[in-house]
Amino acid sequence: MRISKDDVYVRMQIPGAVIRQQGKFGSVKGFDTISGEYFSLSAGVDTTELFQGLEGNLCQCPHWGFVLRGQITTTDANGTHETVRTNDLFYWPAGHNVKVDADAEIIMFSPEHAHSVVIDHMIEQTKS
Repeated sequence: MRISKDDVYVRMQIPGAVIRQQGKFGSVKGFDTISGEYFSLSAGVDTTELFQGLEGNLCQCPHWGFVLRGQITTTDANGTHETVRTNDLFYWPAGHNVKVDADAEIIMFSPEHAHSVVIDHMIEQTKS
C-alpha cells in the first residue's frame, strides 16, 4: 500500500502546522517492539538472492515507512508489483521482495524481532 503525502487526509491545519493522518495503514497485532530504521539504497539493489531460504523466498516481516528520495518496487508472492517514490508513505505486508529503481533513502518501522531475523539471514547470504 502506498499513498503520496499530498493524498494523506489533513486532520488539522493551523498557522505553522499541518497534521496529516492515514488510518487503517496496516496492523501490528501479534508483534512486540518495533525498530526505527534508516536505509540508504543504491539503484539496482535486488533482495531476491538475499531472501533465498526464507519462507517463500520472501521477506516475512511487514514494514511501514516513508521515502525521503528515490524509487523502489516491491513484488509480492502473487507477482504483484508496487512502486513507491519520493514523499510516499508505504506499508509493505509480509511476503515481498524489493528492487531499488533509483538511489533511495527511506525511513521504516518494523517489528524488531521479525526484521532482525530477516537482516541476520541477509548477512549470512552475503557470506556465501
